Amino acid sequence: MVLRRQQNNRASAMAIGILGRKVGMTQLFDESGNVVPVTVIEAGPCHVLQVRTQGRDGYDAVQVGFGDKPRRLAKRAERGQVAKLDSKRAKRRAQGGVELLAKPDCEPKRLVREFRGEVDGLEVGAEIRVGAFTEVKAVDVTGTSKGRGYAGAMKRHNFAGQRATHGVKKCHRHLGGTGCSAYPSRLFKGKKMPGQYGNARITTRNLKVFRVDEESNLLIVRGAVPGPNGGYVMIQETNKC
Repeated sequence: MVLRRQQNNRASAMAIGILGRKVGMTQLFDESGNVVPVTVIEAGPCHVLQVRTQGRDGYDAVQVGFGDKPRRLAKRAERGQVAKLDSKRAKRRAQGGVELLAKPDCEPKRLVREFRGEVDGLEVGAEIRVGAFTEVKAVDVTGTSKGRGYAGAMKRHNFAGQRATHGVKKCHRHLGGTGCSAYPSRLFKGKKMPGQYGNARITTRNLKVFRVDEESNLLIVRGAVPGPNGGYVMIQETNKC
């Protein structure tokens, strides 16, 4: 899958994007015999569901899907996204001369995401495989981090906490004072305080591609990837080179 995007007002660069699922981490040996920590990702195959254009949608992008969903579990809207369904609305639009969007004619997908950028040579129904990353050196991986619930300041922000002596009583793990005195008499947005920890969209950038296994649809990258084992991720060729 080939996309173009601007980076820091420089010439547009080529980028590749695919969806996948995190399998887990392990260790492999490189050519020099050194142990390398890697993450195994089941990347693709993905189907192109829609192609966004500037004239029709106001922006250029490709919508891709990963992971087949049984039709008995899919909603009608999800089935209609991948296959033509006879409906009164579709018939009225056809009679009115409205050009209906092409359908990929595949199974409903569990994960659907868009990759923005100018699209070259991709059509609805095309299949994207991990082999597109054979010549890619590094990728950006986006996923949802593990949710850790409501956490205090020490766990969430790595605060040191209060002293264990000299008058500190029953508040050793508190964050301390947060006020701003009489002026401005309020807290500023972004103050590090207790709250929800994790379950956020995180992108780990510039992960080196260690190996590509086209037969098993596996992409092996060096380092850690956000999210739990089995979590869905978005993979793009990095522009951080």
